Amino acid sequence: MKSLYLLHISEYMYTRQYAKRTIEAYLYWIKRFIIFHGMKHPRDMGSEEVEAYLTFLATKLNLAPKTQKLALNALHFLYKEIQKTPLDKELKFKRSVQETKLPVVLTQQEVSQLMKCTNPNFLLPMQLMYGSGLRVMECVRLRINDVDFDYGALRVWQGKGAKNRVVTLANELRNPLEEQINRARNYYQMDYRTQATPASICHML
Repeated sequence: MKSLYLLHISEYMYTRQYAKRTIEAYLYWIKRFIIFHGMKHPRDMGSEEVEAYLTFLATKLNLAPKTQKLALNALHFLYKEIQKTPLDKELKFKRSVQETKLPVVLTQQEVSQLMKCTNPNFLLPMQLMYGSGLRVMECVRLRINDVDFDYGALRVWQGKGAKNRVVTLANELRNPLEEQINRARNYYQMDYRTQATPASICHML
């Protein structure tokens, strides 16, 4: 059975329209924080315990700075919004440090070769992400009415940071997108006819 305390936090965040992924991430780090301190309730802990946990993440688990920052944000939220006892403004803990890595970027030729080997079911999403700079979830949430062939653009709603934006649609993707849209409409018509059939049979009986 899930903790009633965590369920309360989840409901609190949902009612304030936090993103689902943010809720899941915050609940994960809050749970790990509680387990780390022997299942003590957060009301019985504070800045000192948070500092110890964040230091543990850096020194023992060697987590990336972004991951440690996410845990910090989750705990800041916990004490400010749930416990109503904000943490100290300047926490003293060991911060994660990792060597800067140079990004590995594929050349246009390498990208072309990669796409030739891609499963056809995933090719169009991959081309949209590469050609229009879409993130994974932005691509998954793309709808027909977000595609503007006249202006050669895609409209992205509620992207990273809950921001809307317009991105360029590559000319090479016009035909594949139109084919995908027609395919989706055909599936809709098939589903519509399938759902209508039982009613027709009952009427005949």
